[in-house]
Amino acid sequence: MVLGPGENEVRKLQSTGGSTFTISLPKPWVLAQGLNARDSLRMDWRPSGALRVTPLDLATSFGKHVYFDFDTLPENSLHDHLMGAYISGADLITIECGEGGRQMINPPIRRFLRATRGFEIIEESDTRLDLRCLLNAGDMPLHSSLNRMYLQVTSLMRDVINVFEGGDSEFISDAEERESEVDALLYLIERQVRILLDSHLVATKLNLTRTQALEYANLARCLERMMDHAFTMAQFIIEYPQIIEQNAEESPIHHVPEWQSALKELMINIRTRDSTRIEEARHQLKALQKTLLVYEHNILSERGAGQWMAQNLSLSESVRRLCAYSRDFGEILLNMKVSTEMMRVREVVL
Repeated sequence: MVLGPGENEVRKLQSTGGSTFTISLPKPWVLAQGLNARDSLRMDWRPSGALRVTPLDLATSFGKHVYFDFDTLPENSLHDHLMGAYISGADLITIECGEGGRQMINPPIRRFLRATRGFEIIEESDTRLDLRCLLNAGDMPLHSSLNRMYLQVTSLMRDVINVFEGGDSEFISDAEERESEVDALLYLIERQVRILLDSHLVATKLNLTRTQALEYANLARCLERMMDHAFTMAQFIIEYPQIIEQNAEESPIHHVPEWQSALKELMINIRTRDSTRIEEARHQLKALQKTLLVYEHNILSERGAGQWMAQNLSLSESVRRLCAYSRDFGEILLNMKVSTEMMRVREVVL
């Protein structure tokens, strides 16, 4: 039987010279890759124990080119298609349009360039536009992007508390800009992870296994969801400043420092992965969630609260959601720790 793509077979090792082991490669695969005798192959010993064999030319180039015909796309879908190409790891995006279509594609392209990192317009005409990514997927450590997301989330919440305690609302006037920055970092991490899954060179450069990279993407999604609620609270205070005067001392906003403390502990443990400290932080967050649920129950039990009740319920739910996503964050860290321990056990056994 001839071996083809997606198929597998068992081959036996051969011993040559008493100290060297060899195994033959499937001829259809060699021909499909355009290989000849004495061509170089790259071999990677994966953490799982698998040995990966890649033609050297393929190992050093993994660019992807995506083409869009604007006239055939569903209405108002160009931006979504561009984001899909970006997250999927495209390095070059070509957009073509009919006469007069250039004015219609400019707004979604500008929106795309604001929402992403690394893409630039390299060529353009009345009917065609080329976008190329100038940022190498292996150049920015995922941990650095996660840390930037964390700093954006916690700084916005710190400013929310500041405004709530009497500070100028100008402190949170750029909340939407900060939220957009966190979204852009999430998209960047998802793009890097997608490229890493296809390129062992990127995985090696970032010093991550596939499993670890996927968990980093999950951590980033948790931080992005936290930012959504931080932004909601900032917008809420801007739109309803009277809530500060009505109930400043009893507001659930005053529980935010407890959440910040627990999240900081979890961020520290992205590298150290101390399960005891991770669990302590998660228990702290769980207790805070219960406190907020009691607070919400007491509000709902009151009569005639009206707008005050609705406003404080909204704030309490957002703080509670911050805690929930932070607990998810901690759970992912525990998963990463267990996965690392399993790899160490395998190395010892081998």
